[in-house]
Amino acid sequence: MIKVYYDDDADLNLLEGTKIAIIGYGAQGRCQALNLRDSGMDVIVSELPGTANYQQAVADGFSPVGAEEAAKEAMLVQMLVQDHVQAAVYKKIEPLLTEGKGLIFSHGFNIHYNQIVPPSTLDVFMVAPKSPGTLVRSEYEAGRGVPCLIAVYQDYTKKAKDLALAYAKAIGGTRAGVIETTFKEETETDLFGEQVVLCGGVSELIINGFETLVEAGYQPEMAYFECLHELKLIVDIIYAKGIAMMDYVVSDTAEYGDYATGPRIINAETREMMRQVLTEIQDGTFARNWILENQAGRPHFLAMRRKRSEHVIEEVGQRLRAMMPWMREE
Repeated sequence: MIKVYYDDDADLNLLEGTKIAIIGYGAQGRCQALNLRDSGMDVIVSELPGTANYQQAVADGFSPVGAEEAAKEAMLVQMLVQDHVQAAVYKKIEPLLTEGKGLIFSHGFNIHYNQIVPPSTLDVFMVAPKSPGTLVRSEYEAGRGVPCLIAVYQDYTKKAKDLALAYAKAIGGTRAGVIETTFKEETETDLFGEQVVLCGGVSELIINGFETLVEAGYQPEMAYFECLHELKLIVDIIYAKGIAMMDYVVSDTAEYGDYATGPRIINAETREMMRQVLTEIQDGTFARNWILENQAGRPHFLAMRRKRSEHVIEEVGQRLRAMMPWMREE
């Protein structure tokens, strides 16, 4: 059975007197930096001058510096810039990662797919909160935390796991519970979940459902409500109580429709495609395509983004959301 680590399993004293660099002050960078600081850690932040994130760091009381300076000063360096720029940033700081320092990640993409190949003289480990950065921060401030994953890729000092647990404790993770994994498992399951369910699967299901109703002559506004708007109601129940309780909460008609129709939509053919997608993640095909897309200037990516933004569901949604003032208050 999997072991879960809590506050008593982690020792913050291991981080005493250790400067921690946060490279990238985006959603995760900001919230992890603030939590670390509030836990008494010595934090230095790196962000690009002139950016909104830089200004936010200043407003939060940090004095942002370049990545090279942060890496030089710190013993632990947390890479929280986006995946597609991590390798370029790493090349700048690698000469400053001297023997015994620690390199930290919150997602394993660049390590697992060998875009970053650190020297053997470093500790390399992961601390990955399983929530958006804003929730990492708000739960910490409430005296709670969000679950985290830890993984050790290189253990030069023989303290990497203990350091990972200490870091997780400093951002509030051990309050909720910390699960140990590997860079391979975290990366491959994360990419699979995003592509097959959370982003790719859900968005295509919504759009195709919307288009089916509109093509059949129903008003786009009705299609929007039934295929997109109400999804939040269902997901909120699943998120809080699970799928079985969602079936219990909705009407018996909806529950019967779930059992009778769901397997016709997500069927054996869909499952086979899921396996193919997983294979492409495991063998590096997806990573290679994404890396090449970025190297080419993202032509296909930007074209797909533009096409998605121009879909009629976006225009309908913008009009209907204007009728819902509570959304503007969130």
